[in-house]
Amino acid sequence: MGLSFSSGRKANGFPPDKSSGSKKQKQYQRIRKEKPQQHNFTHRLLAAALKSHSGNISCMDFSSNGKYLATCADDRTIRIWSTKDFLQREHRSMRANVELDHATLVRFSPDCRAFIVWLANGDTLRVFKMTKREDGGYTFTATPEDFPKKHKAPVIDVGIANTGKFIMTASSDTTVLIWSLKGQVLSTINTNQMNNTHAAVSPCGRFVASCGFTPDVKVWEVCFGKKGEFQEVVRAFELKGHSAAVRSFAFSNDSRRMASVSKDGTWKLWDTDVEYKKQQDPYLLRTGRFEEAAGAATCRLALSPDAQVLALASGSSIHLYNTRRGEKEECFERVHGECITDLSFDITGRFLASCGDRAVRLFHNTPGHRAIVEEMQGHLKRASTDSTRQRLQQKLTQAQETLKSLGALKK
Repeated sequence: MGLSFSSGRKANGFPPDKSSGSKKQKQYQRIRKEKPQQHNFTHRLLAAALKSHSGNISCMDFSSNGKYLATCADDRTIRIWSTKDFLQREHRSMRANVELDHATLVRFSPDCRAFIVWLANGDTLRVFKMTKREDGGYTFTATPEDFPKKHKAPVIDVGIANTGKFIMTASSDTTVLIWSLKGQVLSTINTNQMNNTHAAVSPCGRFVASCGFTPDVKVWEVCFGKKGEFQEVVRAFELKGHSAAVRSFAFSNDSRRMASVSKDGTWKLWDTDVEYKKQQDPYLLRTGRFEEAAGAATCRLALSPDAQVLALASGSSIHLYNTRRGEKEECFERVHGECITDLSFDITGRFLASCGDRAVRLFHNTPGHRAIVEEMQGHLKRASTDSTRQRLQQKLTQAQETLKSLGALKK
């Protein structure tokens, strides 16, 4: 069942060796005919394309230790990619098979030794455990029992708290369920948003948030007692300020910032580091224009871990904004052959990943490096000690050199 990291030449889109006789060539031509044409995309900031799936990819997740990227597709497989191979020619991946079904959503467990998937036909959660084999590869074993069926409408999002205390599932009606890791429903949230379009667990593992038909993002706190026992789910705060339905939102890595995008054609960046228990509301830090959100069938949003860069996808195009100034810095058109289904920064913030056909495309996050340059230049002016100055200068030089190597250094 579990395959060790493999990197077959053909799977990676390299042409096979022509010299190996005409029989192989004929075979290859026959295979080529049956396979749908792979969408081609090139850009100077494209770092890699991961191409081992034979079906369309619906979801991806970076592990919290930064070592892996999980992808699930309608080819009945989940692939686990090694992030350290991203800039190599070969991209190794391990495969887990989904018996008699396929996964539409995938999330790593906090310890990165397991992952959960939502099953398309089974309408339920399945847990896979990863165990290391003697030869260094991994085996994936599905736990014997799937979670019980509780949702009445299609599930659109799942999440696991990094505390390991709960799992969240959200369906397209107004239901969000909080589960124990053993598959018991701890709490049912009614979002009162007519429908849910997106839901997520915050990186700190304390909050669950959702958006839908209403012009706000609702955030709840999932509370546990001192001994780790579940207590209750309480309303924490709301992001209010859009004038139409919120299409998507995201948290920064420390959960102190959030970004949202709405059908009103704007995106907003929020300071959520507030004393909500004293009824303090989040602060609006910036509003930017994104007209595409008004009409696009799908709209995806990703916020870089440091909240400096906002990535927005509509259809098959991606737009990158600097959140400090609200300016658009990069635009990638027709990245995939289909609408973009998922968008995510890796945990270092160096790469932005997108999927939407049978490939994952990884981009260099140049606005992120530019933001570091800007920030370090500001800090350098105020630096009081030599050691601080040295450290800042080092970071500044590093970011400038990266931009230079990508041909993206602003004059």
